[in-house]
Amino acid sequence: MNATFEAAERAPVKAATPPHTTHKLKLLLKREFWEHKGGFFWAPIWAGGISLLLTLMGLILGEVALRNSSGKIQVDGHFSVNGLDLSTITSHMSPSDAEQLAGAVSMSTASAMFWPMLVLGFVVFFYCLGTLFDERKDRSVLFWKSLPVSDRDTVLAKVLSALVVAPTIAMVIGIACMLAFLLLLSVFVLIHHGNPLTLLWSPSNLLANAGVVLAAIPLYALWALPSVGWLLLCSAWSKSKPFLWAIMIPVFAGVFVTWFNLMHVFNLGSSWFWKNVVAHLLGGVFPGTWFIVTNTDALTSSDFPKHLAVVQSMYTAFAAPQLWVGAVAGIAMIIAAIRLRRWRDDN
Repeated sequence: MNATFEAAERAPVKAATPPHTTHKLKLLLKREFWEHKGGFFWAPIWAGGISLLLTLMGLILGEVALRNSSGKIQVDGHFSVNGLDLSTITSHMSPSDAEQLAGAVSMSTASAMFWPMLVLGFVVFFYCLGTLFDERKDRSVLFWKSLPVSDRDTVLAKVLSALVVAPTIAMVIGIACMLAFLLLLSVFVLIHHGNPLTLLWSPSNLLANAGVVLAAIPLYALWALPSVGWLLLCSAWSKSKPFLWAIMIPVFAGVFVTWFNLMHVFNLGSSWFWKNVVAHLLGGVFPGTWFIVTNTDALTSSDFPKHLAVVQSMYTAFAAPQLWVGAVAGIAMIIAAIRLRRWRDDN
């Protein structure tokens, strides 16, 4: 018995294996999601739900007005029908008319994703602005600093939440809203003797719209990087009212540049500073704002199908110097926010 105990005492104690870096990051991302689930998950759902409710109300009002109308609808200039008979109308459409109808349906279904995307911009803006400030305000930063997690990992998890997690969730919800919008239109089409499978549910348009939205995620992450960096920097630095500091500093800088006409040194107008610095810092978290640097000529000159031409035009932003200069500036501001979180104390 004693020999057994002595052997156990002499046995080397195995050191605990530290958790892998990716495991830490996964836990930090889960923490950010559960702490801000209302903004990341529920806000886009509520926005999409309200837009669908308004769409349903519009369809009901249109249906009531159509049934109360005694007018006739002329089709192809040869005959008229009372009310709205989609099967009769579509049967007399030319191929070009059918193509225009498909384009209009594709555009309307894509517009169903607008509200979740708009809410995404506000969610990311206020999330970045308050995330480092709030943890100092409620003193929870002391608890998180007591854990074996570095300031770098904590801030990078917030950056990834803003640039990847939140837009991915919002875009998936936007695609779900697009499908729900098509279901509402399908009921309207069936009421009026149309075939929703041929009029609305075109697999190429559905997949193309979803593909364009998902293809925008890497562009969104790079374009929003300076905005996220600036907002995190203000959140880590300001002792109070980070919103005012985040807005006033770029706006006052724009007023100063305009007042003294400083951009003429670079042969540029003051509007360039407002557009590429002030607007980019404050509005870069809103999807689609990168179109100010894209080449829209690719939409008409490209030999690709329409949706691929949209992606091609969108990706011309990767050739814009503003994108990469802003990304470098955003990384620098994120590094500064990490340093500030390390020693910032509001006591």
